[in-house]
Amino acid sequence: MESEPTRPEPRRVRLDHQQVRVLAHPLRMRLVGALRVNGPSTATRLAELLDTNTGATSYHLRQLAEVGMVVEDPDLGTGRQRYWRAAHEVTQWEASDYDDDPDARAAIEWIEADYIRFFSHHAERWAARRHEWSPAWRDAFGMGDFFMRIPATRLEAIKAEVFALFERHRDETDPDDPDGELVQLYLAAFPLSPVLPPAEEKP
Repeated sequence: MESEPTRPEPRRVRLDHQQVRVLAHPLRMRLVGALRVNGPSTATRLAELLDTNTGATSYHLRQLAEVGMVVEDPDLGTGRQRYWRAAHEVTQWEASDYDDDPDARAAIEWIEADYIRFFSHHAERWAARRHEWSPAWRDAFGMGDFFMRIPATRLEAIKAEVFALFERHRDETDPDDPDGELVQLYLAAFPLSPVLPPAEEKP
């Protein structure tokens, strides 16, 4: 019995200082996201999708290409029509990666704040239209929280295990399943009392 072909590991990038500075721009973030979700596209199609103009998308795609965040897809291009694709499927970083570079630190803080803005907007749009979905999907979607007192090392372990769980279910699911929908899963961890400093910093 032949085993099912396994999917290749997601192409990952751990953002370096130059990449993070280039990526910290609202349109560039949306371009990378659109290419990851929708697949290769032209600057013209991306401009239509993101409600901007082709000149802007072309310029910012070139900026992203210079730091390896997007690449041209020569197999799809015809003549002067250039197709672009995301160079990676997963972006990773640790906030402390940029502690020695004020500009990069400011850039990653902007990116993280943009994620929060996007999540809030996304959640509000879902809440406004959830009545359009079936009961099964309304029950499957949603949010929850959980409280615990743990050290930073165990929190890192939890994050790694949860992402591994996400990836396992993605890899075990038929992408052509007619009952499937494209969903976005978030993992967030914050101090329960964000206004308080860590225990070792208390006076």
